[in-house]
Amino acid sequence: MANLQRYFIELAYDGTHYHGWQVQPNAVTVQQALDKALSTVLRTPIETVGCGRTDTGVHAKEFFAHFDLEAIADSPLSVDNAVRSINAVLGPDIAIKNIFTVDAEMHARFSAMLRSYQYHIHFCKDPFRHNYSWLLRDEPDLELMNEAAKIIMEYTDFSCFSKSNTQVKTNNCKISRAEWVKVDGGFVFYISADRFLRNMVRAIVGTLLMVGRKEITPEDIRGIITSKNRSNAGASVPACGLYLTEVKYPMTGGE
Repeated sequence: MANLQRYFIELAYDGTHYHGWQVQPNAVTVQQALDKALSTVLRTPIETVGCGRTDTGVHAKEFFAHFDLEAIADSPLSVDNAVRSINAVLGPDIAIKNIFTVDAEMHARFSAMLRSYQYHIHFCKDPFRHNYSWLLRDEPDLELMNEAAKIIMEYTDFSCFSKSNTQVKTNNCKISRAEWVKVDGGFVFYISADRFLRNMVRAIVGTLLMVGRKEITPEDIRGIITSKNRSNAGASVPACGLYLTEVKYPMTGGE
């Protein structure tokens, strides 16, 4: 049997018309579309492993997956040609940016050191933000939300912001950035951590908006987090405003 080379593939996608990243029965997903395109172009069955699992409607400006294959250099397709050919097969809402070789131990999900997300909200109806930002009628208090965001960074156990029964070993995450920034016509929430729990960012945003609407105080965040109870936190905000924007690995290639 020939030795296999591990490849990382960097891509971006508009998640509006997909039921998230991960392959699932009776639903169109990004992974399904990517695996089909790779298998068609590379002329062999390909199964990718993604750096995470985005939910239905969530977008990714930067996403990585890996797959194993006999060296592309030994096939009729060069890496550059493979990128162009795969993009030609994919629909317009998924774009391959790069394919590069990595060591066999590198793993798209488990080797990632940092992930960053953005959540976008706007306050006036805008057809060009539909499906890409969440429209709110009233502007929340930015200063209060940032005060609460700083408090969140003091903690590591975020059980209160996670979906239940997710079968993870720990609910601990190290958040290195949590900040709201005012932009033209809206706000953007920036958050970075070594890992995220399922639905965590959307639950955090929903809880911070409760602070911004003065339904709770920033200090109330402490009790919510220490309760480790999802029902005490805010509702999950819609997926349309959420973007995975950065994934960092301990390597120079592909960064």
